[in-house]
Amino acid sequence: MKDVHTYESDSDGFLYDPRVRAAMAQLTDDDADLLVFEAGAAVRAAGHAVERMRAHGSEGRGVSAGALDLLVRLNGSERGISIGELARSAGVSSRNVTGLVDTLERDGLVRRVADPKDRRSVLAEITSAGRAWMEAFRRPSQLAMRAMFDGFAPGDLAALRDLCLRLAANQRRLADHLRQIGHQP
Repeated sequence: MKDVHTYESDSDGFLYDPRVRAAMAQLTDDDADLLVFEAGAAVRAAGHAVERMRAHGSEGRGVSAGALDLLVRLNGSERGISIGELARSAGVSSRNVTGLVDTLERDGLVRRVADPKDRRSVLAEITSAGRAWMEAFRRPSQLAMRAMFDGFAPGDLAALRDLCLRLAANQRRLADHLRQIGHQP
């Protein structure tokens, strides 16, 4: 399926997607709510765009986007990382991480090692082949991300990072609140 987007600029010069605006207008009662819904849709579209770029780069090298995320985390660690810790840091289930580690282990990029602090536990650790894979992936990844953020000033990037992390923090607070009052997010 070909992804065709035609964005327009509003009266303040900010981009918006007219198709999204029309769809979101059905869910809202006023312009303030419409802007919130449009912002949510834009964050989702941007997240998908970044993930498509990551997937394109990693899957072309035989590793899923989820496995790439684990490799990045393991490559940045001097020692192995437990499955539970990887799951928490990646925001996914331990079962999901176990499957990804199984795949990476079969490919020789990761190995399981005993946890020296707890002999009942096992750590996932990147292998020398995994580090070599990451090094080969590093330069193309840099070029792709620079292309994705072409035209963004350093201040734009810092503001975007801040806004996205604030959004993530708000979601975590809301999820915690909903759990406390008995609603599952």
